[in-house]
Amino acid sequence: MQLILASSSRARLETLRAAGLLPVSIPPEIDETARIDESVTELTCRLARQKGEGVLKILGERNLLDRETILLACDTMLEFEGRTYGKPGTKASVVSRWMRMRGRQGIIHTGHYVAVVRDGRLTEDTREAATVLSFADLTEQEIADYAATGEPQAVAGGFTIDSFGGPFITRIEGDPHNVVGISLPLVRQILLDLGVAWFDLWPIPPGTQARD
Repeated sequence: MQLILASSSRARLETLRAAGLLPVSIPPEIDETARIDESVTELTCRLARQKGEGVLKILGERNLLDRETILLACDTMLEFEGRTYGKPGTKASVVSRWMRMRGRQGIIHTGHYVAVVRDGRLTEDTREAATVLSFADLTEQEIADYAATGEPQAVAGGFTIDSFGGPFITRIEGDPHNVVGISLPLVRQILLDLGVAWFDLWPIPPGTQARD
């Protein structure tokens, strides 16, 4: 069985590795523009599915679907003040966003697409996880210093929980892994519903030892 992560996210890759899995990362290439009147749930689930389907196409073109394959794809957005936010992109955008977010709450939404390819047959599902976050009341200097690290510009919502941004999240309601960009409990449940046990993904089954 091969496990494919349709993402270039270091955080997602390391989260799966820390959980005992050895995914192969293949970056997708899609247009992530939101559609008019599209909710954050609809957006993240649609983009996750498009990422996954795009990488499945790549695997098919490379004749890499001749063995049992599990593919995971995710897309993460921040909901704040009733609006949807992705990666800030610039230092100015980080500062502007954090000036509004400090001392308040937001919701991280992650769409998850899971595909199972067995004996030439594809089964798939798409679901969303949501986690409520409380942000620390940062000073203007803290915001400027955080923006200067370059980290928040390139991550969904403009912050992390597993790196420089960790001290700025004061409370979490929901799955903390979802803030990183992949909800392990949700992935496990989707896999179960598609007929795959979590430990089936382990390179070495629990209770066994590698042989020389």
